[in-house]
Formats: sequence, C-alpha cells, structure tokens
Amino acid sequence: MTEVSLKVLIAGRTYPITVKQEDEQMVLNVAKMITDKVKEMEQNYAIRDKQDLLAMTALNLLVAQQNTPKKSPELEKEINQLDLFISEYLQKESIPL
Repeated sequence: MTEVSLKVLIAGRTYPITVKQEDEQMVLNVAKMITDKVKEMEQNYAIRDKQDLLAMTALNLLVAQQNTPKKSPELEKEINQLDLFISEYLQKESIPL
C-alpha cells in the first residue's frame, strides 16, 4: 500500500497531508468541494471570517451526510444476490446484457 504526500488547498490555505495512493483523487475532490462550499457561503452570507465559513461549511456538509440513507450490509448482500440471480437468468435465456 503506497502512500503519497499531498498539499491540498482549502479556503486559501495549503495543508500537507499523507494519504493512500488510491485515495489521492478522492482527497483532492473533497478539498475542492470544501473550498467551493466556502466560496458559496461567502457569496450568500455576510460572513467574511474564514474560520466561521469553514465551521458553517463543515456543519452544512455533515448535515447533508447524515441525511443520506445508509447502506446496510444485509441490504447490499440482498442486492448482490438479486443481481447475480438476474444475470444468471438472462444468461440462461440467452438475453444479451
């Protein structure tokens, strides 16, 4: 498992971080998402202090995350079983996927 050192820019400040190589793009995307949300907050509200903007962004993003339905392992297992069943049926009936 290779790790890479990154410098991510969030709300005008650079932060060094070490992440797994496979997580590099996700971390960069998340940093951009935070920066974009901070800019949006700054444009829509009369808040200019970066710390306040970051706090409001963190609150906003975590509330959105909490409202996202969670996948249960049982549900995912059932979905995979249904997918396998349908794929096998279609293959047996010679129906192209």
